Amino acid sequence: MDLAALLKRYRLKPNLPKHVAIIMDGNGRWPKKRRLPRIAGHRAGALSIREIVGLAGELGIEALTLYAFSTENWKRPAQEIRLLMQLLKQYLRSETRELLRNNVSLRSIGRREDLPSNIREELDRAIRATSHCRGLKLTLALSYSGRADLVGALKRIAGEVRKGRLDPATLTEGAVTRALSTAGLPEVDLLI
Repeated sequence: MDLAALLKRYRLKPNLPKHVAIIMDGNGRWPKKRRLPRIAGHRAGALSIREIVGLAGELGIEALTLYAFSTENWKRPAQEIRLLMQLLKQYLRSETRELLRNNVSLRSIGRREDLPSNIREELDRAIRATSHCRGLKLTLALSYSGRADLVGALKRIAGEVRKGRLDPATLTEGAVTRALSTAGLPEVDLLI
């Protein structure tokens, strides 16, 4: 019997985090140790994500954010980027049905405009398909940068100030949090 089944059977409510974030790193080192091509590490990472998403939902974790592709990743070789985008497209196509089955809603954060149009279309399709789901909130951080997110939040806040909707003297941490792309999600409790 797995952990989720035991918890359910005995009605145990473990002190679990509400929001887990995973920085998907090390996928280049894993295949190197095994003398495999780099893309093999990325494929293995995608497979493990399927298990993680399923378990997070079973355990009742509210939100899972996967930092999958940072803005710095655009500096990788063009061939690797192309393969990563193909893998992302495959994952979105093959896993949407599983997300629906598990009541997982998908969203994304980051500079979507940097992504190839076919990837944006596939991402939008998966997000629309799962928009009614009320279980785990799965966020993919794609072409994401924390600094860029802060700049975007500051621009949104400046716009509110310019329109007279916000007095800079009353600016709070809460207002900044609401302006970030992660607004609406609980604070990250566990970062892996």
